[in-house]
Amino acid sequence: MDRPVARLIDLVDPASQQLFDLEVEEARRRVLAADPEQVLAIRGSFALVARDGEDVRLARSLDRPLRYFLAKEEAGPMLVVAESMREILEFLRGEGYEKQFHPTYCRMVPAHHVLSLKLIGCPDPNPVHRRFFAPPRAVMAPDLEVIGERYIGALYQEVQDWLERVPAEEPLGVSFSGGIDSGSVLLALYRALLESGQSPARLKAFVLSVDGGGEDVAQAREFLRRLDLEFLLEAIEVEAADLDPFEAVTLIEDYKPLDVECAVMGINLARGLRRRYSDWRFLVDGDGGDENLKDYPIEDNEELTIRSVVN
Repeated sequence: MDRPVARLIDLVDPASQQLFDLEVEEARRRVLAADPEQVLAIRGSFALVARDGEDVRLARSLDRPLRYFLAKEEAGPMLVVAESMREILEFLRGEGYEKQFHPTYCRMVPAHHVLSLKLIGCPDPNPVHRRFFAPPRAVMAPDLEVIGERYIGALYQEVQDWLERVPAEEPLGVSFSGGIDSGSVLLALYRALLESGQSPARLKAFVLSVDGGGEDVAQAREFLRRLDLEFLLEAIEVEAADLDPFEAVTLIEDYKPLDVECAVMGINLARGLRRRYSDWRFLVDGDGGDENLKDYPIEDNEELTIRSVVN
């Protein structure tokens, strides 16, 4: 029996893939192989889609989103993949399928997983997730010095790899609160600059100051004072009236309160930074520690739709 004709629409710009040592097609081949070790070895920033007949596999790095929506056509199912719901809706509107769209039917590809589905039959994705970043828990002695050295050592290696690919004339900023995540990133980047013979004058720790103050400002200042690095700190001033959570929801297309709160602050920090330094391009942050420690076990709920999570 003939299978229905299925379409795969990949709206992710190939130029946005920032792979350290692979071509995009080789990275897609590794995703299609669905071998966790091969995918784990992909270094850099990526949001990849690969297809072999009815089989489609998707994978992304932690730093970027990848969403998908399965629509129904007369000839068969159509899978649309993009970085945002907005892009998916605009494409469907252009095809005349906008009435099929609803945001609760959009799904996010979870970071650190290869997502597999088949383009057959009724548009129910029924995906399978296989983790490619799966460090086992409770395998080290409960020694905080050793654990910290391993964790920060891994962070430092990533920072070094990233720094090698940033033009030496570009200034570098860290979205800084004085907490353990942003503090670790700032110190790793500071050390990487020194060890590579570059000036730390390229580096600034940007903290958001709301209505002239805030807990983050005091914490950030104290963190750097203890290390005699206060010269790195620069406050970006905003007014509380400018903090709009609805704008954040529209931009990040997410709905979890903590994520929305973080996005509100991140948007306003970036906006204030852009006003002050119109050509600044590189801003580093410390988000992602929770996912790296596997605090979001999707094995407990593989559906990953907005409706399922809210329920």
